Amino acid sequence: MNIFSSQPTTRIAFASFIGTAIEFYDFYIYGLAVAMVIGPLFFPHDDPAVQKLNAFLTFGIAFLARPLGSLLFGHFGDRIGRKTTLVASLLVMGISTTLVGVLPGYELAGWAAPALLCLLRFGQGIGLGGEWGGAALLAAEYAPQGKRGWFGMFPQLGPPVGFLLAVGSFLLLSQFLDDAQFRAWGWRVPFLASAVLVMLGLYIRLKLTETPVFARALATQPPVKLPLAQLLSRHFVPLLLGALSIVVCYALFYISTVFALSYGVGTLHIPRPQFLLMLCVAVLFMAAATPLAAIAGDRYGRRPVLLVAGSAALLSGFLLAPMLGSGSPLQITVFLSLELFLMGATYAPMGALLPELFPTRVRYTGAGAAYNLGGILGASLAPYLAQQLVLHGGLAWVGGYISVAAAISLLAVLLMRETRDEALA
Repeated sequence: MNIFSSQPTTRIAFASFIGTAIEFYDFYIYGLAVAMVIGPLFFPHDDPAVQKLNAFLTFGIAFLARPLGSLLFGHFGDRIGRKTTLVASLLVMGISTTLVGVLPGYELAGWAAPALLCLLRFGQGIGLGGEWGGAALLAAEYAPQGKRGWFGMFPQLGPPVGFLLAVGSFLLLSQFLDDAQFRAWGWRVPFLASAVLVMLGLYIRLKLTETPVFARALATQPPVKLPLAQLLSRHFVPLLLGALSIVVCYALFYISTVFALSYGVGTLHIPRPQFLLMLCVAVLFMAAATPLAAIAGDRYGRRPVLLVAGSAALLSGFLLAPMLGSGSPLQITVFLSLELFLMGATYAPMGALLPELFPTRVRYTGAGAAYNLGGILGASLAPYLAQQLVLHGGLAWVGGYISVAAAISLLAVLLMRETRDEALA
């Protein structure tokens, strides 16, 4: 059956999912490369710890760029429509990722190598900043009343699938290449392969039509000239609460993946292929939690789901030191699975919640800005800060980072109104 010949809502759900899966694949392969090869290749230093910290800082650059991307693409998404903007965001992300795969290292290009790496990482952030808001709006603005949580789930499935593709590609390479070959050229393959995925995504995105909610809004009144100005002047509180509510999602994910991979391979000396396989198992729990939380959000409301999952995440921070520090692959896999299950449970409702916080005229800008501002707080420096915390205070401090992030999100959700039954207008 051709997916594009079925019901419109099915087409839109698939299009919103496949786009975010491709974009997050692009984003995650960089995170995995940071934990394994970016430091020694692009940053000269005798101390491996300093190389790792520099590499983690480049990881954070994209999160600083993401709010700028959300504002740039949100401006045009609220003025000219969702479809065209989503095609542009995918192109920016895809070109930036592919070019990382052909960058020379420091030995060949000197300081131009890390400078260009930072520039392309910034481009990744700009592209992803425009992606999520548009994909979430596609799903939410097409969804039937009472099913926005379910349809808003499909963009949220993109991250676990994109992560599995990213981890799977590195895991596959580790089976056929030795460590020297992987560091010399093998790590570049997933970046170059993203060009094929981007072409697939563009084909699907170009088949889209504009959402009926945005089309109705455009027919009744002209678009806002400056969506950002209206967002800040009339909807600042929902923007702030939305950004804070998603902090815990980012902290759970990037501590459990980028930091844990670096710590597990570098400090605990668990073989990289084994740890990647452990992460693949754990991400399945994130994928399983996503539809469960979306269904619960439609039935009970967004706030109850987020309060329960956020409270569990706060308590889970106390498990990090004893379980990750145990060195036991079984205990570590159980801990990673728990954290990523909670990440899915806190992340899934956001596909409906953040679009519901804003009116149609500024929804692309508002939802995207809230999502990506939360990324700055919860993820931009998460691997870097975790590395510093473990060096100066130990693993228990890293667990405290997760608990504090969860407490921030819990407070935001407590101050937020329930949005499940509100019509999109």
